Amino acid sequence: MSELSEFEEMYLKRIFEAHFEQPDKIVKTTQLAEMMNVSPASTTEMIQRLALRGFVTHIPYRGSRLTSEGFHHTAKIKRREALLQILLREIIGFQGDVDEISCKMEHAVDDELESRLDEFLGFPELHLDGNKIPQIKRTPVLIGSGVLLPIQTLPPDTSAIIEVILSGGVENRTIQDLGIEIGQKIIHSDNEYFIGEKNIQFSEQIGFRILARTI
Repeated sequence: MSELSEFEEMYLKRIFEAHFEQPDKIVKTTQLAEMMNVSPASTTEMIQRLALRGFVTHIPYRGSRLTSEGFHHTAKIKRREALLQILLREIIGFQGDVDEISCKMEHAVDDELESRLDEFLGFPELHLDGNKIPQIKRTPVLIGSGVLLPIQTLPPDTSAIIEVILSGGVENRTIQDLGIEIGQKIIHSDNEYFIGEKNIQFSEQIGFRILARTI
């Protein structure tokens, strides 16, 4: 099956958003047209095109809904977008339009890169806005040694060596005040973090700025 265009993917994403909790819900054509800011006639034409490719079921005069294949395919698109947005905002501190950039970047993410991003971010369950990240056909793998992760996402009962600190300004001063440095061993145990005998408490934002390799 040939790749979808960005505009086709946008339609699928809007339908998915409209019935994420109710996959069998019919999305009215007028509702979808408003979400896409196009005419109902253009929306009907696109729905028919996507139906021919097996992604949606078209119910004339009522609307459309995703097929099983369409639902799974769009869940993957939405998950990749969410992972990229977390990477952009929480890891590298990008302050621009993460929605626009992640939408463009998502097309370059394949299954292998998605899996690595998911692992690197600690298999997040929530999007930046607090909504659930789709879990459909997600295949988390057990994190072993030698994996570089934000300390915020270190699994319980895991030790790691701090390798990268991505911060500046006030955050950098806060990290220095905590006594956190590259090369230190950090332990995540019983929902607490320790460097040596010292219990370290940090914000979620700082926890994503410090990367450590599991041992």
